[in-house]
Amino acid sequence: MGGMRLIHTAPVVLPIADAPIRDGAVAVVGDRVTAVGPRAEVVAEYPDARVRDWPGVLLPGLVNAHSHLQYSDFADLATLDLPFSDWIRRLTARRAEFTEAMWQESTRRGIHAMLRTGTTAAADVVTDPCVLTPTARSGLAGISYIEVVGADDTVWAKQWRDRLVSTLDSAPAGRRVGVSPHTLYTLGREVFRECVRMARERGLRVHPHLAESADESEYVLAGTGSLADWARRLGFEFELIREGGSGMTPTHLLDSIGGLGPDVHVAHAVHCDTADRAVLRERGTTVALCVRSNRLLRVGEPPVAAYLAEGNPIAIGTDSLASTPSLDLLEEAGALRELARRQGYDAPDLDRRLVEAATVG
Repeated sequence: MGGMRLIHTAPVVLPIADAPIRDGAVAVVGDRVTAVGPRAEVVAEYPDARVRDWPGVLLPGLVNAHSHLQYSDFADLATLDLPFSDWIRRLTARRAEFTEAMWQESTRRGIHAMLRTGTTAAADVVTDPCVLTPTARSGLAGISYIEVVGADDTVWAKQWRDRLVSTLDSAPAGRRVGVSPHTLYTLGREVFRECVRMARERGLRVHPHLAESADESEYVLAGTGSLADWARRLGFEFELIREGGSGMTPTHLLDSIGGLGPDVHVAHAVHCDTADRAVLRERGTTVALCVRSNRLLRVGEPPVAAYLAEGNPIAIGTDSLASTPSLDLLEEAGALRELARRQGYDAPDLDRRLVEAATVG
């Protein structure tokens, strides 16, 4: 195998899939990891390699399971102490001020912030396709999920279906894409179903927001509340408003339209009861937890201890800088750990599971 040979050593190497290695090393040839093990063994295997010693713990790059990099220049919104519905309105109004060049620069700043703090891959929700190019060029791994938002049946047929197909077909090389049907309250039910179907036909992953707020739960259950009022003001003809809701929780409604599965991971899942969590487990759907964003937007606390105790697969996301103080995934993991302990999760596997969630979750 050709390429430069480099060995990284550290007092502790954490392979994730195996036990920690004291005085460990990782060999890299070109752009591939070729060996992980005790320092003496790896150095003996690659005697001509350059050796670089690091302090602390060496582990795989972190994976941010839910982000909106293009909103990195919206950090001032995170300081306003706004409730969820008011925050959405402010963010939507602010969007109108941004040009393509501004979106791209905002995205670059977010990518740099991630890379500086050890995140090397991200599930990034993309509202404006112009940001795909700087993301692809950055070397950040992961998937850019093309967001579909604000579409009832009419808007979908006139605009969104062709727009989604065009964006997926023209995505730049070097960056995987998926589909993000935004939420059950910003899309018609059949539009959401169609987004999932189109993604699966192409073999793409799906990443929606789910059960983030009590307002969403009310909207899905009864078709009422602030989110229903918002949709009416914008002129959307959503089925849940017309039919007086679904009588279900957001999780059960999403399941009923085929929106869960091992090819789906959902963001937030704050308002999920025992039955909801069971459905997520049965479908093999991972939850990307973003507890600092939830706290800032005052939408509640996800049942982290229950997810851990019941065996739900979890990952860790930061959400955007518009609703969180940083894109540092270790800071997010610390907040998640604190919440899990406060909710009563005292099993000795907590730290291991959080490291797994931040790297392979």
